Amino acid sequence: MKSFISYPSDSDFSIHNIPFGVAVFNKQYIACATRIGDMVIDLATLYDYGYFNEIDGLNDNVFEAYTLNEFIELGKPITNAVRIKIQELLLEGSPLSHDERSLEECFYQLDQVKMLMPIHVPNYTDFYSSMEHATNVGKMFRDPENALLPNWKHLPVGYHGRASSIVVSGTHIHRPCGQIKPVDATAPIFSASKQLDFELEMGFIVNRNTEMGTRISTAEAEDAIFGMVLFNDWSARDIQSWEYVPLGPFLGKNFGSTISPWVVTLEALEPFRVPTPKQEPEVLDYLKFEGDKNFDIQLEVLLKPENGEENSICKSNFKYMYWNMAQQLAHHTINGCNVEVGDIYASGTISGKSPDAFGSMLELTWRGQNPLQLKDGSERKFIEDNDTIIMRGFCEKDGVRVGFGEVSGTILPAI
Repeated sequence: MKSFISYPSDSDFSIHNIPFGVAVFNKQYIACATRIGDMVIDLATLYDYGYFNEIDGLNDNVFEAYTLNEFIELGKPITNAVRIKIQELLLEGSPLSHDERSLEECFYQLDQVKMLMPIHVPNYTDFYSSMEHATNVGKMFRDPENALLPNWKHLPVGYHGRASSIVVSGTHIHRPCGQIKPVDATAPIFSASKQLDFELEMGFIVNRNTEMGTRISTAEAEDAIFGMVLFNDWSARDIQSWEYVPLGPFLGKNFGSTISPWVVTLEALEPFRVPTPKQEPEVLDYLKFEGDKNFDIQLEVLLKPENGEENSICKSNFKYMYWNMAQQLAHHTINGCNVEVGDIYASGTISGKSPDAFGSMLELTWRGQNPLQLKDGSERKFIEDNDTIIMRGFCEKDGVRVGFGEVSGTILPAI
């Protein structure tokens, strides 16, 4: 496929991608959008001009919306048809390529638009599905010889997070405050977090509502997953370590998580499937699955100090995940838990086996014992005020590249 829109060969947003997001056009008009190269396309106006008339079931202009929720709720038969139609329209010689009015009114350079939260998030669940990450944390905080807790290889461990504080890339986050218990203290103190961290994650977004008492099997799961985003689950390690027993993360996590603005569909990721790592012991029947359920998504984390250069501090890959998305969703609903359109399910920190593939500052510096050296000569044990964390991700195979762009956030001083 060759598009009439030109873009560099290393663009995340090739014609093979066709992601979905929500943009502000002309500083006032909000609509659902797609992107190719550095061109953002207003789908609502494209709909009004009749380019989606042939798609059965797309009877209303669902692109005239502040979120993608109404669109993705239409389900895969319609959302896939829209994506394929957009690909056809972007080909060289297509009717759209000669339609001067549509090109003028629907196509915008990236720097002419502002990207918004792509979805309304009713619920958010965070998993803990990287064996390397779980092992590293277990070694640091528990018994190095028995780093994984007894349940870890039997089920995808997770917890329910805070949906309201999930924000879009570019949103600043204030350093959180809370109770911290210094190692040499007998009682906790109130303080701004001194061990602020990122977590390199990816999230998947559900496209349906289910009734309580309904299950989604591993075979059905991918039909219920619209697409994926990059996900930075900011973490205050010192707040978390004092509060998490016995109920788990709370204030150390709920102050903010950041997602990328473009949702990449599972269909765009299809060529990049890889096997899930071998799971031993054998899982229970409801967690069994067929086929390749992981994706070869190359990930990178960069730290940029205020007025400084970007420092690449981590290179990992989504294919390392021990528990795949189909298993996560099946486990989440095995008890009859209902899901809602726009729900986000985050992977948990994605770490590889080598130290440069660890997906958090906690691991990269081994709880602050081995500070990172930055280009400007400074050191980091954890994230400092005015540091910006940038995460990028893409797939590439046989000359085809599909990516997520980036998710970034800057840490501001505590209020």
